[in-house]
Amino acid sequence: MSSSQLPTLDICFSPELLPLYDLRGKVAVVVDVLRATSSIVTALAQGVTHLVPFSELADCRAQAAAGYLTAAERDGRQAEGVDLGNSPFGYLDGVVPVRGRAVAITTTNGTRALHLSAAADEIVVGAFLNLGAVAEHLRRLQKDVVVVCAGWKGLFCLEDTLFGGALAARLQTDFDTTSSDATLAALDLWRAAAPDLASYLLQSAHVRRLNHLEAHKDMEFCIRQDEYDLVPVFQNGRITAAVG
Repeated sequence: MSSSQLPTLDICFSPELLPLYDLRGKVAVVVDVLRATSSIVTALAQGVTHLVPFSELADCRAQAAAGYLTAAERDGRQAEGVDLGNSPFGYLDGVVPVRGRAVAITTTNGTRALHLSAAADEIVVGAFLNLGAVAEHLRRLQKDVVVVCAGWKGLFCLEDTLFGGALAARLQTDFDTTSSDATLAALDLWRAAAPDLASYLLQSAHVRRLNHLEAHKDMEFCIRQDEYDLVPVFQNGRITAAVG
């Protein structure tokens, strides 16, 4: 706890920086806005029972034999030999029925960040799509928080940091958001971006990558705020919706 006795909210700009953070006793909010955590939130909202994140593509594919749907992405594109890619629309368009199914998932950045956050007391999956639900969940827990930005192959990325700033803005009266320079920087970025988030993100490297892949609609969907009132939690190897 901080000297003010409020729980702290800190932001880790990349999984590569996690060795500098002590996650013990804290809540890690893992975010990969474009697109892993947005897809995970959407999957659970559409009736997927749980998801199991894998670091390796072969391990993910192998789960098909156990009855799992498989979802995999590398470098922004759907991998070969799987049912779904990394777009939230894979869970929305009805081409692959997902309700009542379990999903094995691997992505370039997001699933790696989930596994690297294992030391935390609780691992929450965050996105703009469930921003308000995550904020309320953290208020109830009253523990120190580290937002773990998945980034892009270890590098800083704008959209995940903006989520951290948006979350800090929602929690300013309940958490200490002033003792971390990373949080202050994310808040400043969020204040600059919030009036027109879509236009602001057009300059980001990842949005340019998605546009090159003709996935612009994914960005537009993934920056919607408070689309879903659920909080995915990663525990015992599975991602499920928190109860209560």
